[in-house]
Amino acid sequence: MDSIKAIGPKKYLENINSKYILALIFNYLNKGKALYIIKYNKNIQNSMNVNVSSFKEYSQEFSSIEIEVIPDENKYCKFIHFLNEEDKNHYHIYFNTNNKEEIKRNYLNKSDDITNIKINIIIDHNIKSFSKLFLNCKYIRSISFKKFFRNNINDMSKMYKECSQLKEINFINFNTENVTNMKKMFKGCSSLEILNLSTFNTENVIDMSDMFTDCSSLEKLDLSNFNTKNVTNLSHMFLRCTSLKELNISNFNTINVTDMNGMFGKCCSLKELDLSSFDTDNVDDMSYMFLECSSLKELDISKFNPDRVKEQYFIFGNCSDELKEKIKEKNKNFKEEAFNNLF
Repeated sequence: MDSIKAIGPKKYLENINSKYILALIFNYLNKGKALYIIKYNKNIQNSMNVNVSSFKEYSQEFSSIEIEVIPDENKYCKFIHFLNEEDKNHYHIYFNTNNKEEIKRNYLNKSDDITNIKINIIIDHNIKSFSKLFLNCKYIRSISFKKFFRNNINDMSKMYKECSQLKEINFINFNTENVTNMKKMFKGCSSLEILNLSTFNTENVIDMSDMFTDCSSLEKLDLSNFNTKNVTNLSHMFLRCTSLKELNISNFNTINVTDMNGMFGKCCSLKELDLSSFDTDNVDDMSYMFLECSSLKELDISKFNPDRVKEQYFIFGNCSDELKEKIKEKNKNFKEEAFNNLF
């Protein structure tokens, strides 16, 4: 390592009482340069309850994402998605090996001669959008936010989209209180069998469309903690979750939702669904909402108001005749097109 250079704190840091000041206190690790150690204000250090001497130590303790990847022999293995080239300045990536080799690229090559490795990614606090962060990272096996403390993220759309080998996500300390967009967040995560979202705060989310589309291995999903009062779009939210047997959305507030198109489409393993909290007074589109939900025998939608709904095509298409008859008997305001089969 090059020589250590110490510099003093800036005055405007003295009143900051936050663990999120990583980018302000520490200089970056630039290739070929020294590891800069900051002699920062002791008051700040005490208020943060940390006692570390280097960027890596601090970051690993308070702001790192740890991922485990499965490199492919014939293809490069991407483990993070840069939207722009300049984004590289906001990400610090290094292998979690004995020598903690730091790298600047966001992928592994075959020439790296690695079979199984954990990687730590440290993201600058200036980054406020996690949209597409792991987009198409098809060889990631697990992602852990155990040591991740951030509260300024506002966009998580497509964050894990098409992470088809992803089996585990650890969301401990993961803060979503300012997120407004979760569109396609887990779309295409076809290997996820367990997903614990009990720590999610969704009170500011507006768009949840396609959020779990093609999560075909999920069998249980408890979203009873979700606050959906501001959500306007739930279209395709659980589309093609073909293994889903238990889904708890009993506390969903849908007063502002306008689009439920294909929301449960092809959830062919669902046997029951509690929609007692649903308010559909503002819904314009319900087409394909329960398409091919062939295992549903009962569905209490007596509170649904189909008079307001403009698009009703195939709402119950390819559902059982038993279910269709029960719905027709209890709610006579659906159009006939709602019960037509798709083929």
